Amino acid sequence: MLKWLHRKHEVHYAGMAEPGETEGPERAGEYSSRHWVVRHSAPNRRSPRFLPHLLAGLHSSVPVAISLRKSLEMKELISRLVGETRYDSVVCDFLTPAINLPSLQQAVLFQHNVETMIWRRHAEQAANPLARWYFGRQARAMEEFERSVCRSVRQVIAVSETDAATMRGQFGLGEVPWVPTGVDTAYFAPPAGKTPDPKFDSDLLFLGSMDWMPNIDGVRWFVAEILPRIQARRPGTRLTICGRRPSPEIERLASGNEGITVTGTVDDVRPYLWGSRLSIVPLRVGGGTRLKIYEAMAAALPAVSTTIGAEGLTYTDGLHLHIADSPEAFAQCCLDLLKAPGEATAMGEAARALVTEHFSWEGISDRFASILTEAAPGSR
Repeated sequence: MLKWLHRKHEVHYAGMAEPGETEGPERAGEYSSRHWVVRHSAPNRRSPRFLPHLLAGLHSSVPVAISLRKSLEMKELISRLVGETRYDSVVCDFLTPAINLPSLQQAVLFQHNVETMIWRRHAEQAANPLARWYFGRQARAMEEFERSVCRSVRQVIAVSETDAATMRGQFGLGEVPWVPTGVDTAYFAPPAGKTPDPKFDSDLLFLGSMDWMPNIDGVRWFVAEILPRIQARRPGTRLTICGRRPSPEIERLASGNEGITVTGTVDDVRPYLWGSRLSIVPLRVGGGTRLKIYEAMAAALPAVSTTIGAEGLTYTDGLHLHIADSPEAFAQCCLDLLKAPGEATAMGEAARALVTEHFSWEGISDRFASILTEAAPGSR
C-alpha cells in the first residue's frame, strides 16, 4: 500500500529493525522518499532476556507485547521529525508503535487487528491453567492500553467492517473507517503454461510467519488433530509449513512425521503456492484479516480455513474457499478437494477472479489516502 501511496504522495518512514537486519532498510526506498532506522532488539519468548519482561508483566499496566517495543530513541526521533517537518498525516502502523509516539493526538492509528481480541482468544485456547491466567491478565492490560490509544488518536482506521464494529462497541469510538486487505494479483499470478517445480510439490501448504503465536497454535492444532485424520484416509499426504523463524517446537514436527516439511525463511513464497494443491489456514486465535488467504487466492490456490482464519475477509463459503471449524470437518474439506482436482481448480479460479476484481492495492491505497485527508482538514 505504501508503494502505491508513494506514487502520489511524499512518504517518510521511521521504523525499528533488529541489529544486523538489512532487508528492511535496504528496500525502504521502494515506498518512501526518506527513511530512518532505529536498531532495537526485543528478546523472543525462548530467550533468558525475556524473563524480566514476563515477570514485569505481572505488575505493569502496560502489556508485555507493547513494552517489548518501547524505545526512547524512537520516541526522540519521532518528536524531532514532527517538530522539523509539517506532515499532513502521522500514521502509526499497528498498535505496538504507539508506545513511542510523543503525541497521540496528532496521529492516525492504522489497526491491523483488535489486539485485545487476540489475547482473549489466547486465554480461551490455553490448556495450561497458569498460561490461561497469564494470558487473561495480559488481555485485560491490552484492553486498557488499546482503549486509551484508540480514544486519544485523531482517527482509527480498521481493516474490516468486523474490526471497526468491534472497536466502536468495545472502546466507545465514533466512526471507524476501514480499508480492506489487498493483494498484488500480478505478482502472485501462477505462470501461464509453466509446470511447477517438483521440489515445491506438496499436498497441503501452511504459509505464515512461524514466530507469531496464533500461527504456532494453528499449526500445532492441525498437526495434532487434523493431519492424522487426513493421512489415515489418504496415506502419503504431505504438508509444507512455510514461514520465517520457526520455533524449535515447529521444527520438531518434521522429525516426527515424514510427511511434514518445515522450510524456515524462504526468499520467495510463490513457488510454494504454485506447487501446492491446497492452502490451509487452521487458525483458532487472531484478529484483523489474513493476507495469507488473499495471497493463496491470487495464486489460484484453493483454501480451507477456520472461521477465525477468514475473519473480516470477503468470500462465499463453498465458492471461493471452504470454512470448517472442527477437526473432522476441516479434514473432510481437505480430502474432498484433494480427491477432486477439477473442483479444486474451479475454486482457485473463482477465488483469483474475486481478488483481482475487488482487492487490488491501487484502489485500496486511494481509499486510505482519502481517509487520511478527511482526518486532517486543510491538508495538501
